[in-house]
Amino acid sequence: MTVDEAGALRAAAATRILYIDDDPGLARLIRRSLEARGYAVELCASGAEGLVRLAQGGIDAVALDHHMPGQTGLDLLPEIRALPRAPPVIYVTGSDDSRVAVAALKAGAVDYVWKDVQGQFRELLCEAVDTALRQEALRRAKERAEAEMREARDRAELLLREVNHRVANSLALVAALAHMQRNAVTDPAAKAALDEMQARISAIAGIHRRLYTSDDVESVALDAYLGSLIEELQAAMRASGRDHAIRLRSEPVHLPPDKAVSVGVVVTELVTNAYKYAYPPGTSGEIRVAVDRDGSDSIRLAVEDDGIGWTGEGEIRGTGLGSRIVRAMATNLRSALSYVPGGTGTRAVLAFRA
Repeated sequence: MTVDEAGALRAAAATRILYIDDDPGLARLIRRSLEARGYAVELCASGAEGLVRLAQGGIDAVALDHHMPGQTGLDLLPEIRALPRAPPVIYVTGSDDSRVAVAALKAGAVDYVWKDVQGQFRELLCEAVDTALRQEALRRAKERAEAEMREARDRAELLLREVNHRVANSLALVAALAHMQRNAVTDPAAKAALDEMQARISAIAGIHRRLYTSDDVESVALDAYLGSLIEELQAAMRASGRDHAIRLRSEPVHLPPDKAVSVGVVVTELVTNAYKYAYPPGTSGEIRVAVDRDGSDSIRLAVEDDGIGWTGEGEIRGTGLGSRIVRAMATNLRSALSYVPGGTGTRAVLAFRA
């Protein structure tokens, strides 16, 4: 490779600056100063010529003069900034009117340089070009990093949806196995225990179904989740020969998945208990579930009925497993279940932070 060929390759690989100015003598001086810094410099004598060159690509920065035939740099600047991947523009002006520089910065110039009669501005222009290129490199690096972060987040969300999908399917399989086991036993107590276990598994599976079918993988819409959960509970209880209407009233609330799981299990246990114990055999009644905001970050969950009543004290009916599960879930929510006295029936309340 000859010396000329090597020089040509270095020039092709160098950072390329476009200087737009109708003064050819000054343009040559600017070129000499910038080439001394290792830049490859191209000259254009008009704004139209400069736009044509910029449209071809390969320009890393532009130095734009203010006064040109038929237009000013301020007329040209918006057209340059509108180009795809527009390079940074340093505005060069001999006007002593500061409003020109302010207008140039507002129009998108990254810096400006005052021309002086001594020619010292050429050094200032070189420094401005250096700074503009460093800032542009940082900006593009930031854009690349942000794009990579978005791609990584999208991949993570896709993987999380897939995990939730598989977990939901696995829990549905476990619930189906519990149902098969329930059909295989004859002891009524064993059947009831397996029914309750199936309901608990379904409550947790419902959370994962919500997460993989929602655009938001970090929170659960509690009102929608409880709506589908209560439909499943009512269908299961009706199939077992108990038919009570369940009414849900819920404000729009979003919870993290772990808290939503705890709420779902609590609702499952309390509604199941109401089905079993609130109303005497042969009678039907209503079970109500309400979710309200209590302040800016507090949630109040209430499950109530109009049955025989329970205050939370006295002998526990059944094995007591449901009560232990409710206490454990309430602890997860950093709360405790309380029973509101007065009136007929039972009113169980759980208040916790969202």
